[in-house]
Amino acid sequence: MPPAVSGLYAITPECADTESLVRQVRQALSGGAHLVQYRSKGGDVALHHEQASELLALCRQFHVPLIINDDIRLTDLTGADGVHLGKDDGGVREARLILGPDKIIGVSCYNDLQRALDAEAHGANYVAFGSFFPSPTKPGAAAASLTLLHEAKRSLNIPVVAIGGISADNVTSLIEAGADAVAVISALFDSDDIGATASRFAVLFEKSIPHTLH
Repeated sequence: MPPAVSGLYAITPECADTESLVRQVRQALSGGAHLVQYRSKGGDVALHHEQASELLALCRQFHVPLIINDDIRLTDLTGADGVHLGKDDGGVREARLILGPDKIIGVSCYNDLQRALDAEAHGANYVAFGSFFPSPTKPGAAAASLTLLHEAKRSLNIPVVAIGGISADNVTSLIEAGADAVAVISALFDSDDIGATASRFAVLFEKSIPHTLH
């Protein structure tokens, strides 16, 4: 059974320096990140393998899952805990066939509830909606609403992740609307103190109105 998807979901920034990347992610984990996603759109295959392997070893120390963005093959090669798929990254069935029953498979659903329903039907472990706020990582991303988040929580039986421009200053509305986890890049890794920022997110999850976790 894949582990629960909840709390702060840290998504790595672009960083060609593996040592620096590992140091940053260690701070996020020390502060209370519950999941880590390795996301790198640049670099070469060897660098991706090196960084994913180093991050997996680090996440093992903290008993936190490492999810690989977009790349089913890299997930399989490194033995990472799961993969996150966008609309052009292959389907849930293909990923499940390659990775087996115990890996986490997440799917980006943007602002499309039907895509999320289909992902759940095909065996996804969680879905992600967004962008809920303007995002420096994806400035042209489709906008998602709190209404969509409410509808998703009513319609789905798997965890719902919110993403896009999320900071500790605006996350409470998402938690209260039912987000099981929030995926954060810039507000976490661009902060002056990554560990303290992660801890602030963790505290906000603990303090906010309780909601059902799947």
